[in-house]
Formats: sequence, C-alpha cells, structure tokens
Amino acid sequence: MKFYLGVHQPIWLTRVPDVPLLVSHRRLGHRRTLPRAITEWALDSGGFTELQLHGRWQVSEKDYVRAVRRYADEIGNLAWAAPQDWMCEQRILKRTGLTVREHQRRTVRNLVRLRELAPELPWVPTLQGWTLSDYERCFDLYERAGIDLAAEQLVGIGTVCRRQNSADVERIMRAFATRELNLHGFGIKITGLNRYAEALSSSDSMSWSMRGRYVPGCGPSHRTESNCLRFALSWYRQIRTTLGAAGLSADSVSPQVLGAA
Repeated sequence: MKFYLGVHQPIWLTRVPDVPLLVSHRRLGHRRTLPRAITEWALDSGGFTELQLHGRWQVSEKDYVRAVRRYADEIGNLAWAAPQDWMCEQRILKRTGLTVREHQRRTVRNLVRLRELAPELPWVPTLQGWTLSDYERCFDLYERAGIDLAAEQLVGIGTVCRRQNSADVERIMRAFATRELNLHGFGIKITGLNRYAEALSSSDSMSWSMRGRYVPGCGPSHRTESNCLRFALSWYRQIRTTLGAAGLSADSVSPQVLGAA
C-alpha cells in the first residue's frame, strides 16, 4: 500500500526524494513560482476547507483545471489530482444547506466536467456519502455517468477522515474492496490502518502536524513540531512500521533527509 505524507509546505517537494507527498491546492494556488518536485506527489483539492468557509466552491472548474495543468507542467511528478468533490460531514451539509444526494450528484458531475476540460490530467474519481448505502448510491451515479470505477487506476473514498477508525468506515472500505476497486482513503492514519489497511491501495494523512502542535520544537526556529520535516518523517516511519506489521509495504524514507528541518 502506498502512503502519501500530507504536508503544508510545498518546498518539501524539493527535499524528500523517496516519500510520496500530498499537497493541497490551497497551498499552491496563490504562488507565483512553484517548486520542482523530486518525488511523486498527489494533489488534494482542499474541498473540505473550501466548503466549510464558503458553503460552495468559489474556484471554477476552468480555473481549477488551469491550476492543475500548471502544477503538472511546472512541479512535475504529479501522480493524481483530486476533483472538486463535495464532502458529506454534517457540519458541511449544514454549511451548504444541501443534502447528501445533492453533494453526491455534484461530485460526480464535477469529475465528468474536469475530464471533459482536461482528459490528459490524472483525475481520481471520489466516492462520497455517510452510510454504506450512500456510497453505493454514489457508485451507481458514476456508473450512470459512464464511468466504470473498477477500471480506474484509483478511486478515492471521502468523508472518512474524522471517523476513520470506526466500524462503519471499515465496513465501507471492505465492501468496495470486494468490488475490486483500487481504493485511496483520504485522511487515514494509524488507527484506521490498523483496521483495514489491506483493503486500500493507498492512503494519506497529515495528522502528524496536529500532534506536533503539542510537542516542543526541536530547535530555536521551531516553537512546536507542527511544521517540522524531521518530526513529519519520524511519524511517517511509524506508519511504515504499522504497514509492515500488517504484512504490507510502504515507500521507504531516504536517510539523507532525516536531518532536514
């Protein structure tokens, strides 16, 4: 299983040669110059924050496509890009004023539109919902749109980060794994991986940063460890150990970056 280390400093794309990274569009979109990646990375759309702040997507599909094309060209090594999907947590539904069904409809419609605008970019379809039956309905919506998820290189499972260690999420992951989908779990950290890592093709998390807020900094320039590359890589090694204990594998951490800050 491939594990993407979530980071909020795009410059780390130039410092970690052997660890797959996940970076948000919200961290890249405003930049005049972009780093040149020396590692594989994936793009998160920043949808949760976008919907939480505004109750809708303020970034148009055309503008998002323009940005992702730029990332693919200028940063390079882009493995895949998340669509402008619509999460289904209760607080997000309250903010948008829409139903789970409408969020699912808009999620599928967005993926179709992005592929119409930029079929050459590596868009990853994402299933959204809350209950297992919700996700199954979203699966059906993709099928009706002519998208065979079983043929996709990767399929994201959204709205699981804040409940990733629950029995409900485990049932969802295992149900779609039996359909032979190559699943990516958004925001799955150690507690979730302990339950269902074998059902996933890949996952990501940056929970190291939240934990690091409560750890004193390792040097004069760090008040806490919430933005420390050394701390992030130490946490990544814990993930790798967890995967190894489950009989799975993760990308290794290159020794030359362990002293970076």
